[in-house]
Amino acid sequence: MRYLVLFCFIWLFGNSYAQYSFSGYIDAEEWQNTVYLSVVEDYRKMSGVYAEQIIAKTFADETGFFEFKGDMLDKENRIYRIHIDKCSETQQDVNHFNGHCDNSLELLFIANNTDTLKLPFSFGNQVFCSIESSNPKASAFVKIDSLKDDMRFAYGEIRSQANRKLNNKKWFKTLQDFGKSLNEPLAELYIYTYLSDRSSDLHNYYVEDLKNNSYYDNLKSRLLEKYPSASYTNQYIGEIEADKYMLEAFSSESYSNKNTILYGLLILSLLINLIFIYRFIKSKKSNQKKLKEKLSKQEQVVLEYLLKNKSNKEIATSLFLSVSTVKSHTNNIYKKLNVQSRDDVKSMFNK
Repeated sequence: MRYLVLFCFIWLFGNSYAQYSFSGYIDAEEWQNTVYLSVVEDYRKMSGVYAEQIIAKTFADETGFFEFKGDMLDKENRIYRIHIDKCSETQQDVNHFNGHCDNSLELLFIANNTDTLKLPFSFGNQVFCSIESSNPKASAFVKIDSLKDDMRFAYGEIRSQANRKLNNKKWFKTLQDFGKSLNEPLAELYIYTYLSDRSSDLHNYYVEDLKNNSYYDNLKSRLLEKYPSASYTNQYIGEIEADKYMLEAFSSESYSNKNTILYGLLILSLLINLIFIYRFIKSKKSNQKKLKEKLSKQEQVVLEYLLKNKSNKEIATSLFLSVSTVKSHTNNIYKKLNVQSRDDVKSMFNK
């Protein structure tokens, strides 16, 4: 009985201080030393660099080592991205336009608030090639990308239209089955995003597959069971319902109401996007509120002035405080929010 009580105490104590740690190495001679951590809430924006997804940044030391740690992530698995650049921060607005950046390297992974993730150098000082994690699902995206590389090699062996068609059919099924074998719905979403991409040659197979294959409804059930509150689940349900509605509409023998159907689809798509945007904004406001609750009342007042771009001297004058007191409050804000500059603070509370 005594050991049981001790075990429960250790378990409760340990979980109350649970936090994540994502660390690794980069080649400081090849990359800028700024490293970014993003949370991916829209699976159509998994690949790329999107400023609105960034939740933290850190700097690699002279050895290339970097680390993110804290306790602000979701308790459930979510999709995260670590990326590095070859461009300076002043160039990022141009290089990262619409998520595109030729001068960056990224790693997608699955994690939660209690996970440890390490990214050591691999052969030839290659970065983001090897993952060591306490979460067995962390490397699911790397495994999928490896399979996609095999697919590209198969396409390149014989460059003909006939070979391409045969490979399309084969790899569509191979990728879908592989995703299911990983027993992780978030990994399946990564593959679904690729197969259902309207710009891909595989999209036609997706449309035909959607007509008769129960896989998509089963994936919906798996997402609802494992991730009922995740934004990915609502996004997937909305897309599948819209695609099924479109298929039913265009498979009808009569096209007399074609314009009405199109308008209906447009309205449905608009509503789905509005709902997703509303939930995203609501979630962001909730996160901002939680962050502010970490601060004292005086620190919250100083925070409001920081967000208005007021200098320490202006804040001191407005609040009848000394400049050194304002600096002390500012440093406390940085420490509690796990940031390093005013720009980092503003990026957390931007509208």
